Amino acid sequence: MRSILAGAAAVIQPRKFMGVLAIWVITLLYVLFQGGKTSFMLFIMVSVLILYLIIGGLGGVRRAKGTRSLYSEQDKPDLLYAGGYLRVKLNVNIPGFLPLPYVVVREILKRHNGESWVFEESLVPSLRGRGELLFQTPVLERGCYTFESTDILSEDIFGLMEHKGTFKAEGRFRVLPRAVVVPRWQLYERRARLSGPQASLLQSRRETTQINGVRDYVYGDRLTRIHWNATAKTGAWKSKEFEHESVPRTILVLDGSAGAYYSSGQFELAVSIAASLLGFGIRERIGIGLCCLDKDTKVFSPAEGSAERQKMIQYLIDINAEGRGPLITRLDKAQRMFPKGAYFVLISPQSGKPVLDTLRWADSHGLTPSHIHVRNPAAKNRGEEWAEVLKSRGITSYNVSSLHELPAVLGGDPVR
Repeated sequence: MRSILAGAAAVIQPRKFMGVLAIWVITLLYVLFQGGKTSFMLFIMVSVLILYLIIGGLGGVRRAKGTRSLYSEQDKPDLLYAGGYLRVKLNVNIPGFLPLPYVVVREILKRHNGESWVFEESLVPSLRGRGELLFQTPVLERGCYTFESTDILSEDIFGLMEHKGTFKAEGRFRVLPRAVVVPRWQLYERRARLSGPQASLLQSRRETTQINGVRDYVYGDRLTRIHWNATAKTGAWKSKEFEHESVPRTILVLDGSAGAYYSSGQFELAVSIAASLLGFGIRERIGIGLCCLDKDTKVFSPAEGSAERQKMIQYLIDINAEGRGPLITRLDKAQRMFPKGAYFVLISPQSGKPVLDTLRWADSHGLTPSHIHVRNPAAKNRGEEWAEVLKSRGITSYNVSSLHELPAVLGGDPVR
């Protein structure tokens, strides 16, 4: 009896528990000292009520389980782009045979940077204790998201006791940074200027010795280019397809300094610029690498393969502006990863001496520096003065204040 009362006290609020216990003691004394059918019937009713409260508290929602499903308009619901949302379906199973009028389901969605959202909805379970909850997340930004443990709250039909259960349903997904399509980039077209104004970027690229596949024979292919095994298997002339190397390669340097950005939106713009340029490299088969000067310095060597490029974009999902110290100090740690003669594209909101020192560092190490100035949209200064300073030193620069103007700025078109 003592253990049962202890269990009841654990699931009933203290005041309500003392009240129910006092009523039960009074009915017990009533039976002992008064006797009779009425007192005995009253004692049985109160005892059944307490037994109902104890059974409902020890079982029910305390043993609830659930499964979660994520849906989106994209092919991979666990990987979507910023600005999208997910539909969530939570199937709940509450074991037990006691009826529940309703339950309250509380969900917590947490982002990698500590932000969280609470979803709370009521649900009427079936006689078998099953229920389905549907809800939609808000518009999501770049990051890694995880659903925490799910809480289920319910009360008995008399409102005397509150039950609470917790279970863990798997729910983890990643949101890629926003990106726009960059059709052309003046940085590369300058190298093909001697070939005419309509020269294609692909014409300025040379082939490496790395075989990338097999293609049909084209009249004029050298004999050393013939793929004899493929020719023998297919019965048609086949030539080797070699990977192309951009001239020169490019390394994107993303400034992740903690105090450099005016707001989180400005940092998101810098990350989106890097993601857009990586997408440009994939489409144009250009060897573009990535260097993130965040809390830790991370470098991805320039590569044309989509697998390596996906690793770079995946890394951009979790990055935060937590870098400390001068840019040059952090670049020195990754100096050996920068290919000689590559384009050094600094994506940073900073200007003045820190950026000039960084660009001089790149030039002294055999790199061709340029700067994408991520401006604060709320700032009155549009950055023309800083662009003139870099132009006087023969350094290419771009001023970007919003993602939608990035293609026009890089392509040399006037911003609308």
